[in-house]
Amino acid sequence: MTTILRVEASIKGEAAVSRQLTGRIVERLLAADPAAAIVTRDLSAGVPVIDGAWLGAVFTPAAARDAGQAATAATADALLAEVRAADVLVIALPVYNFGVPAQLKSWIDQLARKGETFVYTETGPKGLLTGKRAIVAYTSDGTPLGSDLDYASGWLRHMLGFFGITDVEFVAADAIVFDRDAALARADAAIAALAA
Repeated sequence: MTTILRVEASIKGEAAVSRQLTGRIVERLLAADPAAAIVTRDLSAGVPVIDGAWLGAVFTPAAARDAGQAATAATADALLAEVRAADVLVIALPVYNFGVPAQLKSWIDQLARKGETFVYTETGPKGLLTGKRAIVAYTSDGTPLGSDLDYASGWLRHMLGFFGITDVEFVAADAIVFDRDAALARADAAIAALAA
């Protein structure tokens, strides 16, 4: 059975265009595979920021962790387990100040663990989360996807690839303030064209 991990990142809740797009993308995938399991991770309330305590916790063997380390590592482990179990990731990427939202950055930081999501080899880094597909719902008020001002999509594509997820597609409703209807129509056409 296919597992789809839907990752929401907008602080706008149900009003978010990115949330509307991820919903439509999931509907498209379910139309082709009605038995697929959906897991939703809503990052809008925030994700713990990594720090020295986090580093100590996740790199301490589970049996040797104290209670605080165990609690810290449990969050990171739960986020990683969701990604490992997913065949398809549907990720909301609302652009904030030309970049990724802080909570989405923190989610990626929680996942970036040497020996878990990547390793370094003689020829460079190697991602360990291979065989997955990612569909990113990119939304912005004024930043066109792939423009010189877009510091979000390239970074997310790079990080996913660093983890071994190289099958990455973008569905964009970008530069919405200039022509909302046209932006949404482009996104709908991209969703309809997605291979399910």
